[in-house]
Amino acid sequence: MRSGLIVSAMTLISRVLGLVRDVVVANLMGAGAAADVFFLANKIPNFLRRLFAEGAFAQAFVPVLSEYQHDKPDQVRQLVAKVSGTLGTIITVVTLLGVIGSPVIAALFGTGWFIDWLNDAPGGEKFTLAALMLKITFPYLWFITLTALSGAILNTLGRFAVAAFTPVFLNVAIIACALWLAPQLAQPELALAWGVFLGGLIQFLFQIPFLYRNKMLVRPQWGWHDPGVKKIRTLMIPAMFGVSVSQINLLFDTLIASFLMTGSISWLYYSDRLLEFPLGLFGIAIATVILPALSRNQAAADPKQFARTMDWGVRSVLLVGIPAMLGLMVLAQPMLMVLFMRGAFSVADSQMAAMSLLAYASGLLSFMLVKVLAPGYYARQDTKTPVRYGIIAMVANMGFNVALAIPFGYVGLALATAASATLNAGLLYRGLVQQRVYQVSQQSGRLIGKMVVAGAVMATTVWWLSPAEAVWLAWGLAERSLWLFTYIGAGVATYLASLLLLGLRPRHLRAA
Repeated sequence: MRSGLIVSAMTLISRVLGLVRDVVVANLMGAGAAADVFFLANKIPNFLRRLFAEGAFAQAFVPVLSEYQHDKPDQVRQLVAKVSGTLGTIITVVTLLGVIGSPVIAALFGTGWFIDWLNDAPGGEKFTLAALMLKITFPYLWFITLTALSGAILNTLGRFAVAAFTPVFLNVAIIACALWLAPQLAQPELALAWGVFLGGLIQFLFQIPFLYRNKMLVRPQWGWHDPGVKKIRTLMIPAMFGVSVSQINLLFDTLIASFLMTGSISWLYYSDRLLEFPLGLFGIAIATVILPALSRNQAAADPKQFARTMDWGVRSVLLVGIPAMLGLMVLAQPMLMVLFMRGAFSVADSQMAAMSLLAYASGLLSFMLVKVLAPGYYARQDTKTPVRYGIIAMVANMGFNVALAIPFGYVGLALATAASATLNAGLLYRGLVQQRVYQVSQQSGRLIGKMVVAGAVMATTVWWLSPAEAVWLAWGLAERSLWLFTYIGAGVATYLASLLLLGLRPRHLRAA
């Protein structure tokens, strides 16, 4: 719990600055063509980051590093040296190929824009701008991959705060470039791309002193055939598919959205950013701290404590996930108005983004549960099972996209992503039950039931208190902000009071 609170506190700072960054971006570009292009150019290296860095790599590296610390403490530094040299070499090659081949990547993921460019249609300039932006943003992949490596090492050592705080620097860099560099450029959107580049560099440099202090700053060595590297490689390759399913789905959404009306990619982005706030603050934070704990339980051959740790993770994410999901649904448009509706971001943009936020929010619990259930496999060094489930969910998402995008446009894409996440979470849980690794305890089942009832009371109360859209539009920014925080506060108070009346106490939330 203490580690989870530390990660959540650091993540809160990062997410708040992330929202400030999105406010600045919305004010600068709104939801127009330049915004669509920047979000695409930023999404692709972030997708690869999940494959090479925070997602698949961490899921494969942390259990092996924990095993070395438990069984071979004298070989830990050598493992870090071999892993950093091997991963660093691979990621350098991938980054160079990405920078050189940026037009090909832009054509692949912005196919609609590429077709317009071939036909000299008005949307063709989006393709050329995307290719240019990718050359600037792609090196972010190199910086953030090595940053994620050092963060995984620090997390395994119990130093969670450093890695959780690091993303703050990316937000600061983008905000600074948007405010001071953008006015100096003929194409202001390029300033945001340079912000991504500088943010990655600063994050990489920030963690080096902490590695040195913990005696983990070693000289990288190539070690493709090293036993530890081979084990990580074997675990990582299938994990790349398993943990990146949602990212592949989002890229597929972007591909389809490039054929839809201008603004579709931006509306999906702004709504996804609000979804990422509770997901990162609680879902990813809990998943971050339970993976090393589960890995230690596995190394110590303690299946009962393994199941208790899993049970605590599920309880914890649902405790905050249920009210977060319902709150996002009830206050979707007011939140978007307060955060983004200024400058180039219009009332119509807030209405359009609110619809996709409603669709995304329906899958928030599923996104959170995937983050917590997947470590139940990775800590046991089983990467193949979640990959199989992830591929099923990804194929289903593509089918959902085709079925829902035609009648519902970009909102259908968000609904499809939420549905595939729900399918993925269901498969992961069923697999753990079938393998007799974990099943929700009776105590947790009763607590979750109370959380659902309290969440329903909270959502009904906030919905009843909140005024109509016309009233929100009539208010100025100060009034909107004041009343939004008032309704959020009323929701929090109602939820907590309902839980207390239903008999839930803090002791019920502690790990056994």
